[in-house]
Amino acid sequence: MSTNYIKIFSGSFVEVQRIFNALEDENICAIIKDEAESARLAGFGFGIPSFQEILVHRDELERAETLILNLISKYEA
Repeated sequence: MSTNYIKIFSGSFVEVQRIFNALEDENICAIIKDEAESARLAGFGFGIPSFQEILVHRDELERAETLILNLISKYEA
C-alpha cells in the first residue's frame, strides 16, 4: 500500500502537540498517529503510551522539515 504521508517526527504527547501546533500555524496539514490510543479504542492493550508520530503530506515535507529543525534547535539552545 502506497501512501502520500510521511512520518516526520515521533515523540511524547507534549513534544508532538507543540510541533503539531507550530505546523498548523504555518498552514501545514499534519496528522497525529497514536497507535496506543487506537489499540485502546479497539479493545487491545498495545503500544507505548504517550508515544505519538506526526505525518505530513509529501508536498509539504520540505517546509515541515525546516520548521521542525528550527523548533528543535530553538528548544535545545
